[in-house]
Amino acid sequence: MKRILIILGVIAVIALVGFFSLRSWTKSGSPEAIAQIDQNGLKIKVDYCQPYKKGRKIFGGLVPYGEVWRTGANEATVVDFDQNIVVAGQPLDKGEYSLWTIPSQNGWIAIFNSETGQWGTNYDQTKDILRVPIVSQKHTPKAEQFYITFRPSTTGTDMVLAWDETEAIIPIQKR
Repeated sequence: MKRILIILGVIAVIALVGFFSLRSWTKSGSPEAIAQIDQNGLKIKVDYCQPYKKGRKIFGGLVPYGEVWRTGANEATVVDFDQNIVVAGQPLDKGEYSLWTIPSQNGWIAIFNSETGQWGTNYDQTKDILRVPIVSQKHTPKAEQFYITFRPSTTGTDMVLAWDETEAIIPIQKR
């Protein structure tokens, strides 16, 4: 019995070391980041991972047009709103959502999904809470690494998703 417990303990240690080594390796190419804003009583926090361009064609290449994108790398991007808001003219209740997008050459679609914590390729459309069209435009200078930031606007704030020569803008305001 003692021998079995020792073997199980060794297996558990090896599995844990393997898990954390794999996690560290995947995060080295696309590190974790947090974008947040606390503006006029509106708090938003975004947890995501930042892939690099590495000489690749991004939109219309690595990230195909017309297909759902995890909006970052590794785990699905998670956005947390501390209160009820309006996103691109549509109401969204406070809470935590995974953020997905569908890039295209003529504007994007932002998707807020109720499922969080999943790997970024495990998208379940049946759990979509909101889909809204958003503006995309040319971004200069080129962004070698994907990032999310916030810009104050006259009605609230804009969440900006930028990578390579493109930025997509998600307008957000308090409801």
